[in-house]
Amino acid sequence: MEAEPEHQQEEGLGSHEGGGSQLVALETDAPQNSRYLIYLNLLHCALIGGFILGPTGFYGTNNRESLRFGGNDSVLDFLLGSGFLARSPVFFGFYTRGSLDLDCLNTPLLYLAGILSIIVLSLIMVVRRTTVGYKHTWMLEKRTSMNVSFKVFCGWDYSIQHSESAKLKQSFIRNDLKLFLEEMMFNLRKAQRTLGQKLRLYLLRSVLNLIVVFLLGGAFTLIVFSTNVSLKESNDVLVLKLFLHYLSPITITFVDLVLPQVFRKISSFEDYSLTVQVNVTLVRSIFLKLASLGIYLFFLFKTPTSVENRLCRENQIGIEMYKLCIFNFLTTFCNTFLVNFPRKLLQKKRPNCLLVRLCGRQRFLIPFKVLDLVYIQTVLWVGVYYCPLLPMIGVVSLLAIFYIQMFDVLQCCEAEQRMFRASSSSVLFHFMLLLGLLMAAAAPIIDFHLVGGTNTISCGPLKNETVLTVTHTCVISLPSSVQNVLKYLSSQAFVLPLLLAEVIILTSYVSRGRANQKAIERLKDMLIMCSSDKRFLVKQHATLMRGPKNPNRARPAAVEQKKPRHGAP
Repeated sequence: MEAEPEHQQEEGLGSHEGGGSQLVALETDAPQNSRYLIYLNLLHCALIGGFILGPTGFYGTNNRESLRFGGNDSVLDFLLGSGFLARSPVFFGFYTRGSLDLDCLNTPLLYLAGILSIIVLSLIMVVRRTTVGYKHTWMLEKRTSMNVSFKVFCGWDYSIQHSESAKLKQSFIRNDLKLFLEEMMFNLRKAQRTLGQKLRLYLLRSVLNLIVVFLLGGAFTLIVFSTNVSLKESNDVLVLKLFLHYLSPITITFVDLVLPQVFRKISSFEDYSLTVQVNVTLVRSIFLKLASLGIYLFFLFKTPTSVENRLCRENQIGIEMYKLCIFNFLTTFCNTFLVNFPRKLLQKKRPNCLLVRLCGRQRFLIPFKVLDLVYIQTVLWVGVYYCPLLPMIGVVSLLAIFYIQMFDVLQCCEAEQRMFRASSSSVLFHFMLLLGLLMAAAAPIIDFHLVGGTNTISCGPLKNETVLTVTHTCVISLPSSVQNVLKYLSSQAFVLPLLLAEVIILTSYVSRGRANQKAIERLKDMLIMCSSDKRFLVKQHATLMRGPKNPNRARPAAVEQKKPRHGAP
């Protein structure tokens, strides 16, 4: 949970001193991204309600009898996504054409329009926040010199009235100064490196990067093995069957929990600055999370649906995304109330216990919570086509996870000692969201390509149809003038004016960017000149004020100058 790019505390730190300062980190970082993702998913819920649920409820569906809780259904269906839940509106297979069956106004087209609008609006919002955050960071971070005197004398907020807020603000400024001094020491140490030290450092980084590659390869191999085992049909006892169904989510969650901690330790040996260490760890970890999810999806797409299972492949994929979302919530809940909270109680009652000293104190690592948010949102984006109600489940899950983690950070954890700037990672957070969104947009396209003409159990609004056939039926029913326009827009003749328009737009934006950059540089030079003028005026004022304090030295000079005038005729 990183700070938003438009938030005023961009120069905030990711960790602070004391338990109260952890609350500052939580209030400045965690709610901002959680709130942003909740609002984003609420928008998705509104689109799904308007494009999918509304027409289905109004024009009817043939699956109303399947909503009854049958004799073979159980409570475990809500964990496995099977039985009653598989027949409900949660998944793709529930939706049919119903009575709305026009050429250009039918359930399949509305379903596709709803999913497409979710992807497009999410892309616009995430790209906008990424560009705004980058522009804000570019202007306020490394490009602008901010000396220590400004941090000391201009960093206080005089509107603070409560003593607790004053203490938190003092801790904030103190940690900011600490981080500034540590960065200055790192830059000094970096400038004093000899050629031999640089060569040894580059060799060490190469070896550590090879270790990271081997760890990633081992993690992907483990995920492939667990996916092959999990997708096989089993008639074992209930507990073992439940474990096999959740074997892939368990493996992915285990890898995503352990390897980022290993990457964090590896980055500490690479001799980067603290901010770069955090960003390198985030990049490696998000590559792990997105790649593991991509490998899992690829094997789901390639695995044919068994006829005995009586589930269409879209429902199967939706069930797997549903299980990933549910298991992520269960992992957060169990980690807080079954691991961290008992561990904190044991530390309070038995502080000298050997087990307590070996385990150490629990830290609330904010960058890894950012990765969890990105991973959850990527799962929601990937699964929204196969599980339309997944954004609603995601809103509830995000709210519950936020309050669980608030309890965790306030009651079970201590402040992290490694500090980082939130503003330097906020752009990375939105960039990681953008990568997850691109992967989610590519997943259905790859799925359609891999399915092709294979024999699969068909269900849902596109039963016995494809996206191309539904859209083609709508296009040929339009007037000829509209068809000609659409044909021109999809032809190669439209590519040239489109490229010319893109070149003109990009050229104008680049020109504006360069002009703004020159204006910013001029303003910086003016600020430097203003500060130098102020220093000159202060020196002149000090010189003038120093003059009248020595009248004994000034009087002889004045008398000597006046004597010739009295003697003049």
